[in-house]
Amino acid sequence: MSRILPLIFQNLTFLFGIGFLAPLVAQVLERTVPSIATTPWPLVIGLVVGGGWGAIAQKTGRWV
Repeated sequence: MSRILPLIFQNLTFLFGIGFLAPLVAQVLERTVPSIATTPWPLVIGLVVGGGWGAIAQKTGRWV
């Protein structure tokens, strides 16, 4: 437990991108284009956008 907690805190921005931004992007896509709501593509796109944005924020230290 003492080794896992620092890892979580070091990668918190990436985890935020995956855990919060990815589902948010997927829900926005499902609401705007209802025909793709039954496919897995909104979640895949959300993971790419949220994970990418989180990884960039992790690397640069800034969200914007």
